[in-house]
Amino acid sequence: MKKVRVGIIGCGSITKHRHFPEYTANPHVEIAAFCDLNEARAKSFADQSEANVYTSYKELLSDPSIDAVSVNLPNALHAPVTIDALKAGKHVLCEKPMATSIEEADEMIETAKANGKNLMIGHNQRFVASHEKARTYIQEGKLGNVYSFRTAFGHGGPEGWSVDGRNSWFFEKEKAFIGALGDLGVHKSDLIRYVFDQDVIEVGGFVDTIAKEDTNVDDNAVCIVKLKDGTMGTLTASWSHKKFEDNATIIYGEKGVLRLEDDEEFSFIFYPIDGPPEKEDLGKIQTNDEGGQSSTGVIDEFISSLVEERTPLIPGEEGKKALQIVLAAMESSKTKKIVSI
Repeated sequence: MKKVRVGIIGCGSITKHRHFPEYTANPHVEIAAFCDLNEARAKSFADQSEANVYTSYKELLSDPSIDAVSVNLPNALHAPVTIDALKAGKHVLCEKPMATSIEEADEMIETAKANGKNLMIGHNQRFVASHEKARTYIQEGKLGNVYSFRTAFGHGGPEGWSVDGRNSWFFEKEKAFIGALGDLGVHKSDLIRYVFDQDVIEVGGFVDTIAKEDTNVDDNAVCIVKLKDGTMGTLTASWSHKKFEDNATIIYGEKGVLRLEDDEEFSFIFYPIDGPPEKEDLGKIQTNDEGGQSSTGVIDEFISSLVEERTPLIPGEEGKKALQIVLAAMESSKTKKIVSI
């Protein structure tokens, strides 16, 4: 079987910790090229895989032997580079948030369709075993009616993760567009749609910069969301959790409570109304801590969709719906009104 030749555009921490090792581990992949404005950064990866080095993404896209690309760039560049890649005949795995507006997201989706190429957005929380099991429990009725939930994603901020530290593009609004809400919150907006298998219809948000200095992107967000069936919950994102990373989701139902990624020992705990709790260690969720990395499942799903010639599990349409929720939260915070989707 012919291997999928992949080009990686952007060689920061997401490439170092996620894309490069996961593409390398996939038997169906040959990494063909790396591109970064910092040539030395791209070369450091290329030297490990005998790949070509580019400082211009358009030159990389002009290589007809490259089948697919990862777009691992500042948020404001996701849409334009993805659109160029799709027009060049490449399949695209784009990091989240997929765009800075619904108009951009729509153009990405339409360009993928027009060129017959796969577009997948890098939301990895769907592939976490505890989240997959929670979705099954809800679908099987083990919680009965679900009433409310809370989900959170917080850590100390991009300065502890980005290759450029405090000088990272994450803190520059022109490049980032959105802060913690887009970096972390959009993962959770995708997750709740997946776990509950329904859309969000209303959003209220408080989005502000309260912990970081010398930046005008948000570093904390607290959102209230209502699902189509009336279930209500909170979604929080923070770059000010300095001591512990928080990636927990709690779901409150008629027949019991689910605790996901909220216990040091057990990633999945179900407390039924009657009977003893069910506790399982299904593996740790991905973290930014050294030694905490594991396969996200994103790269494997993207490549599988190409090998099997099918739509990926998280196409552009799904990425757009996750984006809509965080954009609605931003609008709500600005207007002080509940926003309908």
